[in-house]
Amino acid sequence: MSRHVTRTTLPGMTHVPPPAEELRFLDAELRQLDARRAQLLHRRAWLVAALQAAVPASPTNRTNPVRRVPPDPPRPEATAPGVQNLLLLLGGVLLTLAAAVFTLVSWGDMGIAGRALVLGAVTAAALGAPVPLLRRGLRSTAESVAGLGLALTVLDAYAVHQVAFAGADTAAYTAIASALLAALWTAYGLLPLVSGLRLPLPAALAAAQLPLLCWAISVSAGSYVITAALLLTAGFDTVVALRVTARSVRVPAVVGAYGMGTWGVPAAGWLSWGAAGPSAAARAAALLLLAAAIALGAAWRLPNAALPTGNALAGCLLLVAAGGGVLRVTLPGGWTVPGYLACGVALLATVRTRLPEHLRQGAVQASGTVQAAAVTCALPLFAVALLGPLGWVAQPWSGVPSDARAAATVHTPWPPYPWQLLLGPVAVAAVLAFLVRDETRRPWAVTGSACLAWATVMAVPAAFQLPYTAALLLQGAATGAALAAAAFRLLPTTTTALALGGSVPLAFLSLPSQTATVAVLSVLTAALAAASARPHLAPLTAPASLVYGTALACATGAAAGWQTQHTALLVLVVPLSAALVAPRLAGPHARVPVEVTGAVAGLLAIGLAITVPPVLALVLALCGVIAAGTAVRADRRPVGYAAAVLFVLASWVRLASWDVGTVEAYTLPVTVPALCVGAWRRHRDPRASSWTAYGAGLAATLLPSLVAAWHDPHWTRPLLLGAAALLLTLLGARRRLQAPLVLGGSVLVLDTLHELAPYLVQMTGALPRWVPPALAGLLLLALGATYEQRIRDVRRVREVLGRMS
Repeated sequence: MSRHVTRTTLPGMTHVPPPAEELRFLDAELRQLDARRAQLLHRRAWLVAALQAAVPASPTNRTNPVRRVPPDPPRPEATAPGVQNLLLLLGGVLLTLAAAVFTLVSWGDMGIAGRALVLGAVTAAALGAPVPLLRRGLRSTAESVAGLGLALTVLDAYAVHQVAFAGADTAAYTAIASALLAALWTAYGLLPLVSGLRLPLPAALAAAQLPLLCWAISVSAGSYVITAALLLTAGFDTVVALRVTARSVRVPAVVGAYGMGTWGVPAAGWLSWGAAGPSAAARAAALLLLAAAIALGAAWRLPNAALPTGNALAGCLLLVAAGGGVLRVTLPGGWTVPGYLACGVALLATVRTRLPEHLRQGAVQASGTVQAAAVTCALPLFAVALLGPLGWVAQPWSGVPSDARAAATVHTPWPPYPWQLLLGPVAVAAVLAFLVRDETRRPWAVTGSACLAWATVMAVPAAFQLPYTAALLLQGAATGAALAAAAFRLLPTTTTALALGGSVPLAFLSLPSQTATVAVLSVLTAALAAASARPHLAPLTAPASLVYGTALACATGAAAGWQTQHTALLVLVVPLSAALVAPRLAGPHARVPVEVTGAVAGLLAIGLAITVPPVLALVLALCGVIAAGTAVRADRRPVGYAAAVLFVLASWVRLASWDVGTVEAYTLPVTVPALCVGAWRRHRDPRASSWTAYGAGLAATLLPSLVAAWHDPHWTRPLLLGAAALLLTLLGARRRLQAPLVLGGSVLVLDTLHELAPYLVQMTGALPRWVPPALAGLLLLALGATYEQRIRDVRRVREVLGRMS
């Protein structure tokens, strides 16, 4: 720098970059430092690993051992505060045990003054020691010493009882002592000097659980007073939990409230249920109202969450239990369920009030719970009314019962108080139909109301012991109304299920009377058939109509005195109707169930006629006709195979009934139609194989006839079989068809071999024994000599057969 530059001009000549540029410069330098540091750390780790691997590989290098990197120190398994708290807890427990042993063992060796001096000094020291400990910041130690002091107060109370009140009642003294200890500990915990301790107030709350209960026990109070003591203690805990903000007090208060309530509420409920008169019921109701007030008060004060809703639900259920218990002993017998239900429905009045949302929601849930319980009580009644008539299957047409209840209880007992129990489903159905207005819940409510109304109508005849005919008419009307509602798409799924479900007990209910059975089955068949005109009902109602039609056919035959094989002919009307109706139904989802039901009815007809072969043959033939008519449809062509099988079976059964033993009489009815079908197939598709067209038909007669010919001692069948096989062979060679040529030639050879076998046996017996081996050897030599030519001949024959169709 030149000496002529002045000091004042030097700052202006110094280059100072802008802050943004300087910041970028610093960032670049820091990134370089970080990259260099990472490189050095990576190199260090590699060197450490190399040195550690080299030390065990060179055992001679012991003079200059490589210094290993010390491993990481072991991780502590317990924290310092945890160790501190554990030590303090153990110390407090040991001191407490020592004090207890002193009080129990060494107490009698000291006078009254000494005893009082020792107890007072030790307790005062234990309770006063937390003050300096808190000032020094030793909070955990102060908590431990305070716990020791609280335990000593309990020992002091015991010692006072042993000295001054040894003859007093233990329960009464416990009540007084626990109340005093609770007050003392509360006052101690609220002192400004020890207000930072968290143990005294929860301990005082725990001691406060005993006074009322022990007092009730000491005065030999009854179960009502003891239950009241439990509930009052739970109420006290609830108030503490709602008013106190400290978590150390609030959590034990909540535990105490629910704990005492868990004992008190069931006890009050049991007293209400077992009350024998209005006075006892009123006292039990007062206890339940107290518990309900505690639960609802807690729900009112708590914020809107799941816990307040649960408390509101419990409180409303307790209100129902209180009111229902009073009504139970006031009203006549059998009105217990309606009484509780009335109280439950009354809770719905809170929906229109301005109560908090969680309280109204809890009331609605409690009302729904009570209503569900009322419906559950009526379930045995519904079960007997709907399932009881099934017992008539064992004794059909045994006589008209005296009334509807006798018809429903053929093998089951009847529940008591039937019509009182029916009031529950009726009331619940009305509530669901008229009081549920929420758009999301409305469909479910209407569905539930319809189901309950239908079940009630079905059970009314038996509940009120209506005449048997009235029961049939009422249940039939309920089923018809459900079917009409389904036809007009009023709750179509529900009403369809109710209509079909109601038709089953109605059909079984008609079994005691022959006339009723035929009439009910006729009406059900016609009604379900008429409902099948609706496309949305046809998939269910059409098969159901055919089922009841089958039952009607069987009932009609039995009523007319027909034998089962003759009834089978009447049952065939059902598969015929199914074959005629199925094409007119819309969609395969409706046609397939109808056709399956018709096929099952056809099998039933076959089963009914199986004992009489001539009638069985007729039934099989008629089933074949129905199947053939079905196969005319383009989408049911495969049914033609079933029709062919049915025709064949019909012919075989007829032949067996005529005692026909000729094999060809059974096989030719199969062969002739099969060959006709094959010829028609070849006419429509000349490229079709002869095996596909004629193979099955020819084999159906040739093979069984060949087996019969081999066991036939006469010459007529082998001669005719050989002639037919020769004709088929010549025809196959003429038309160049594989199936007739191969089958005819094979059968001709085997038939000829069978006919010539006796002569070959005779010739073999006449020749010397060396002749057969010699002939076999000559044959092998001839084949070996002309092996290549034979191979060419075989290939030529195979090519000729391959060119045939």
